[in-house]
Amino acid sequence: MDLSFVASGFAVGLLVGMTGVGGGSLMTPLLTLLFGVSPAVAVGTDLAFASLTKGVGTFTHRMRGTVHWEIVRRLCLGALPAALIASLFLKHFGTLNKDIGQVIRYMIAGSVLLTVVALLFKRKMLAWITAHPERQLQGRALVIATVVSGAVLGTLVTISSIGAGAIGATLLVMLYPRLTSAEVAGTDIAYAVPLTAIAAVGHWWLGSINWSLLLTLLIGSLPGITIGAYAARAVPERLLRGLLALTLVAVAAKLVS
Repeated sequence: MDLSFVASGFAVGLLVGMTGVGGGSLMTPLLTLLFGVSPAVAVGTDLAFASLTKGVGTFTHRMRGTVHWEIVRRLCLGALPAALIASLFLKHFGTLNKDIGQVIRYMIAGSVLLTVVALLFKRKMLAWITAHPERQLQGRALVIATVVSGAVLGTLVTISSIGAGAIGATLLVMLYPRLTSAEVAGTDIAYAVPLTAIAAVGHWWLGSINWSLLLTLLIGSLPGITIGAYAARAVPERLLRGLLALTLVAVAAKLVS
C-alpha cells in the first residue's frame, strides 16, 4: 500500500470535512499533478470514490428529511443523459489518447475555476437574488433551467469529475433561494449519487478506474472527513475558503501550463 496515497486521501478528506467543497476539485488535480496519474484514470477513480461516499451522505440526509426529491428528479433528467452522452464521446475518441487527455486537463482546470467562483461569490449571488425577487425563475422556466443545469453538471462531472459539489450547490442556491443550507446540501448530494454512479460505470467501461488506488484513497479520506468536520468549528470559514480558492487557482494555472 502506498502511504503517500493514503496521506493524500486523508488531506483531501480533511479539507472536504472543513470546507464542504467536493473532493473532486481537490483529488483529481492532486492525482494528475502530484502523482502523474493520467487525467482519464484520475477522473474515473475519483468518480467511483464520489459515488460511494455520496451514497452514505444521501442516506443521512434522507433520514433528516433534507432532500427535495422533485428537484433531484429535474436535475437527473438533464444530468444522467448528459453523463451517458459524455461517456460515449470519451469511448469514441479514446480516454487514453494524448490529445483527449489534454482536453480533459483543460476541462478539469475550467471546472476548478468555476469552483473558485462558487466559493468566493456564492453569498453575494444569493444576496443579489434575494434582493431582486422579480428576477427569480418560476414555473416552467424554473423547471427548464434546472434540467439544463443538470445537463451542464452531468457533462462537467463525467469529463472532469468536478462540478457536483460547490458548483452544483451554487446553482441550487440561485435557482431555489428559499432552500435552507441543509436542504441545498442534501439535494445536491442526492442527485450526485446516480450521476457519479453512471459516470463511474462509464469510466469502468472505458477501463479508466484504478481500483487499488480507489481503496487506498478511501482508507485515508474517511477518517480525514470525520476529523475535518470537527475541526471546522475551530477555524474561521472565510479564511479556509480563501486559502482553498488561492490553492485551486494555482492548480488550474498549473493544469493549463
